[in-house]
Amino acid sequence: QVQLVESGGGLVQAGGSLRLSCAASGRTFRYYALGWFRQAPGKEREFVGVIRWSGGSIFYADSVKGRFSISRDNAKNTVYLQMNSLKPEDTAIYYCAIPARTDYTLKAADFHSWGQGTQVTVSS
Repeated sequence: QVQLVESGGGLVQAGGSLRLSCAASGRTFRYYALGWFRQAPGKEREFVGVIRWSGGSIFYADSVKGRFSISRDNAKNTVYLQMNSLKPEDTAIYYCAIPARTDYTLKAADFHSWGQGTQVTVSS
């Protein structure tokens, strides 16, 4: 089993930046990708980005492309989500998770081992 812990959230003004961390422990050698999702009040959990371990390819949701970037530190078993040019609509709880199977889609239902989330609030 993999345990994931997110950190780095906070309150920031529009246009500002934050860097979130997702630290993994446990059977980390068994997961092949890691996804970032977010959930705003009253809305469904939505895909933000995913990094694949093999080859390191990264995909982003259109809503964050060009503003957010994902990176990883293999030695620390940690994945980062750098968020720049933040907008009030980025306000949400941000989660990381791993795919439940190899033929996963970018829907939250295809991911598991969710962390507890970290709150990001962007003021206008």
